[in-house]
Amino acid sequence: MLEANVAVFNADQSKVELRLTPNTHGPVSIESIEELLKQPDFAMLFPITPAIDKAVKEVNALCGQAPGDHELFFTIAERKDGDISISISEDKMHASMKITSAWGGKDIVLADVLNNLKSHKIKLGLSKPKIMALMQRLDILPPGESCEDEIATGKAPVNGSDAILTRKVPLARERLLQPQEREDGTVDMRNLGAQVTVKPNDVLMVKTPATLGTPGYNVQGDILHQVPGKDKPMQPGNGAAICPKDPNKLIATVSGQPVENRKGMQVDDVLQIKEVNVKFGHVDFKGSILITGDVHEGMNVKASGDITVMGFVDSASLQAEGDVIVSKGIIGRLIKDHELSTHIKAKGQICAQFVQYSDLQAEGAILVTKQLLHSYSQSGETITVSDEHNRRGDLVGGKATAAQGIRAVAFGATAGTKTELFCAMEQQSLKQSYKELNDSAKQLMVAGLDLESRLRKLPPKSEWQTDAGMIEQVKMMLDQKKQIEDERIKEEIQLTEIEAEIEGYYQRYFIRAEKHVFANVEIHIGPAQNKTQREHGTCTINNVSGEIIYDYSK
Repeated sequence: MLEANVAVFNADQSKVELRLTPNTHGPVSIESIEELLKQPDFAMLFPITPAIDKAVKEVNALCGQAPGDHELFFTIAERKDGDISISISEDKMHASMKITSAWGGKDIVLADVLNNLKSHKIKLGLSKPKIMALMQRLDILPPGESCEDEIATGKAPVNGSDAILTRKVPLARERLLQPQEREDGTVDMRNLGAQVTVKPNDVLMVKTPATLGTPGYNVQGDILHQVPGKDKPMQPGNGAAICPKDPNKLIATVSGQPVENRKGMQVDDVLQIKEVNVKFGHVDFKGSILITGDVHEGMNVKASGDITVMGFVDSASLQAEGDVIVSKGIIGRLIKDHELSTHIKAKGQICAQFVQYSDLQAEGAILVTKQLLHSYSQSGETITVSDEHNRRGDLVGGKATAAQGIRAVAFGATAGTKTELFCAMEQQSLKQSYKELNDSAKQLMVAGLDLESRLRKLPPKSEWQTDAGMIEQVKMMLDQKKQIEDERIKEEIQLTEIEAEIEGYYQRYFIRAEKHVFANVEIHIGPAQNKTQREHGTCTINNVSGEIIYDYSK
């Protein structure tokens, strides 16, 4: 047991010195030195473990030796001020503070916290209650113990919502699967109900405007720009107008058939024809066309609105600025090689119950409720071959291409008919657009920095504030700088949108079989491809890491 007086403070009371004579006090142990530091005067000081180990080793080595008559000095403890450390997350959205209690030195005070926050440039999102709670915990912490908590949180930007156009009237295509019910409960498949019409002042469409959203910030005060919602124009076509009392309503100005287009709606005059045959001649009409019978072989029908055919289309050509709706079937023949006798083209949708040996091209969706056989179908959106309850819908033979996915009850046939499916083929084009836009944004950044540099090099304002020419030049530079900045922010927002589209591309766009995929179906989703060698049941077919994967779980 060592005597208490062998451990004393140094002159400025900041350290504890151990004075031992090996032959007098030795041998010693680590425990005996640590016991000295438990004295009230030393208990709050930081023990210097390496120095204690060294003292034991040197004293014991000299004990009983001639050199052991000389007194040795060791600094075995010291005062340590409290410590504060601040960590900021990589995205600068969170900041944490860790406070360590002092070893007999100066404890952390609120001024230290504020200085540290300032040195780390933490300005926004601070929580005063959390900071004060940490300071209160510090009062009861043993020497050297720490407490930590998050003391600042950034605010994520809230992106705006896109404008939404909500149609308030039905369209001709929506009558396709709505045959009228008889009084006895049976369904009259030939009666599709009254023709869809509107009268003046009927509301055609309502617009929910896009919102700007709100910007956010990180803990260092940098503004995080939100992505404003995309506006969607609601433009009146012929026979329609913006409501004088509400700019977000589109109303009819004449009686006629409502037709939806890419930017709004129009109301068309309706030309009603019994049949289109050689006797009647080809049809080219500015408006919508209702054909209550059939369109016969070799006939051409063209409309600036919808084309609705209550009967069949047989080896004819139909072209519409709106939708093409065929209540019964679209029939064609294979003329030679890959040439088909029926051609249907629509800027809107193509809807029919039955299609065979026909060439279908729609900027919108293609919907076939029963069978799509040996045809070439191309859609800017989706191709669906199914009735309302997924009981029937066969896509057999030919080639079907859809930008946003293909769904059918069954693909191919038990006989192994060759059927080609192409889906989600535009990701590479999106990547090219992203690269071009990214290059443009970088060029704008450089141009903005160049202008900023030129503005900084201007002489003091006092030297040119009376020079009209110089004032105009500075004004032009400032306007150009703002224009560049606005354009850069716009392009960065577009980059974010394209990046999100690329990232989730193959999760959104896929092929879905409600019941069967038979053998000899060629599947192409982006660059990934596969040909079925056997029958598959209900499944979703995706491009996963460049491979075609069949998912039976959904």
